[in-house]
Amino acid sequence: MTQLFVSDLHLDASAPATVELFLGFLAREAREAQRLYILGDLFETWIGDDDPDPTRRKVCTALRELTSRGVEIFIMEGNRDFLYSTGFETLTGATIIADPTVAIFGGTRVLLTHGDLLCTDDHSYQELRSTVRNSRFKKRVLQLDIEARQLLAAGARAGSKAHTRASAADIMDVNEKAVVAAFEATDTLKMIHGHTHRPGEHTHMTANGPAQRIVLSAWDESGEYLEIDGTSTCRRQITV
Repeated sequence: MTQLFVSDLHLDASAPATVELFLGFLAREAREAQRLYILGDLFETWIGDDDPDPTRRKVCTALRELTSRGVEIFIMEGNRDFLYSTGFETLTGATIIADPTVAIFGGTRVLLTHGDLLCTDDHSYQELRSTVRNSRFKKRVLQLDIEARQLLAAGARAGSKAHTRASAADIMDVNEKAVVAAFEATDTLKMIHGHTHRPGEHTHMTANGPAQRIVLSAWDESGEYLEIDGTSTCRRQITV
């Protein structure tokens, strides 16, 4: 059973090349898979399931076409698109999964997460995350009209970019102790995540032995995805 993993696409009308790259991926590589996992930040912003933005609607239609062909799609909220609800599942046929989630591939327990929970050195971000992920906060935001939510999203994007520019590079990455704690708490020895935009593979020593952490690539004009087929894991480039 072939599983594909992507993260941090940040799809938006302002980046049409990336949008077209992802639509091509859905029409080609993803059609041959059994499951597609999107581990957060599919969109640059998501202001609610009633968002009329034509680019985001086009992507949702493509996701629906893929699920209609029998490919299962699982999507995780990211730090950019955390306002999904059941309307998104109806619109796309995808299933929203919790962050973190433990899945089993080829008999191996694998921890799936967006990755921002592991960046515990970024204290101001973690405080903000706790606020905006609160169900009552999200309910209040979704009760606002579209125009107000668009303004909030624009402000959040600007604030996020300013925070990234002003923060030391090391606090924007995962914390070693947080990673090891996550492995041990979930009884896993393999983890897949995105968020940091630092693709790579890392080994961590845990109480249960060495554990592997795979960091997914952020998308640009040379998009990359992870493929797990049985017990084989490899990175692949999208064909164009």
